[in-house]
Amino acid sequence: MSHLFSPLSLGPLSLSNRIVIAPMCQYSAEDGQASDWHTIHLGQLAQSGAGLLILEATAVLPEGRISWADLGLWDEATEAALGKVLASVRRWSKMPIGVQLAHAGRKASTARPWDGGRAIAPDQEHGWQVLAPSALPFLEGEPTPQALDAAGIDGVVEAFAAAARRSVRLGLDLIELHAAHGYLLHQFLSPLSNHRSDEYGGSLENRMRLLLRVFDAVRAAVPATVAVGVRISATDWVDGGWDVEQSIALAKALEARGNHFLHVSSGGLDPRQQIPVGPGYQVPAAEAIKAQIGTPVIAVGLITEPAQAEAILVEGRADAIGLARGILYDPRWPWHAAAALGTHISASPQYLRCEPHEARGLFDVGRCD
Repeated sequence: MSHLFSPLSLGPLSLSNRIVIAPMCQYSAEDGQASDWHTIHLGQLAQSGAGLLILEATAVLPEGRISWADLGLWDEATEAALGKVLASVRRWSKMPIGVQLAHAGRKASTARPWDGGRAIAPDQEHGWQVLAPSALPFLEGEPTPQALDAAGIDGVVEAFAAAARRSVRLGLDLIELHAAHGYLLHQFLSPLSNHRSDEYGGSLENRMRLLLRVFDAVRAAVPATVAVGVRISATDWVDGGWDVEQSIALAKALEARGNHFLHVSSGGLDPRQQIPVGPGYQVPAAEAIKAQIGTPVIAVGLITEPAQAEAILVEGRADAIGLARGILYDPRWPWHAAAALGTHISASPQYLRCEPHEARGLFDVGRCD
């Protein structure tokens, strides 16, 4: 049995293997409501053989969407729409499914990527007033965000908790809080975007306060059977910004609160970032954090080859491997990885006859869904 295809527990959630489908925005919702596209998209990923599927960044408030076409979970209509999609997917797959709850902060109110991805002003179609820890736009010349006041911060905390309760009603197995890629919770963490002088700004303890409040509120809102974890950007890749040392302090604070996993990415907060992109370029940050905590760590970022993923786990640099763009390109990546590593993987019975002649025994019939 390879390490990649060995079981893993994220708190109360048991995974059959260590391949995690990371959240990937689809920009295909209607007023926050999941569409037929999500049924197609999630349906194929749920047949991939991965150990866990995490839904795309799902806004806890309408103003927390990255774009006007983002998925949401803030009212009965968005909950019902997502429930319909999940019911269809689950009819044919037993794969655990989680959701990434998010608020885009100052990076909200944008066009879809294929429409240019530009910020949309509040007075333009599909635009609204964006919110942030401080009145600092992501890019010079973009609409200025409104700094959240105390009531606004309390509202954000409750919105995350309310979306978590909706997630439980939908039967989701896992909740990931999005504190990465320059979105609201990350904006509060980084001194580059957080210039506040109140209890939410200045010191590291203060800058972590909102994320820790959100985490505590979500944990209190869901039963112990639901895994709750956090995705972070381990570094801003900008001098004077959020970095690995601060990420380790955050990881320890989350672990003390019962965090079930940490999903380690990087960047996205500041356009001055200098990212040394290359195979596994974010793994060293995941490794450094993992060395300081007992919480399972998911590594992600240009991990594209089965042997590469296996080596990261064998060497103890991470506990699981996140795939995003790579599994969009190859939705059967886990099948191909199992074949390359000489192990088994479960598959739906409808697909058993496609097992390649050169990989007989790939599909573990006894574990097929």
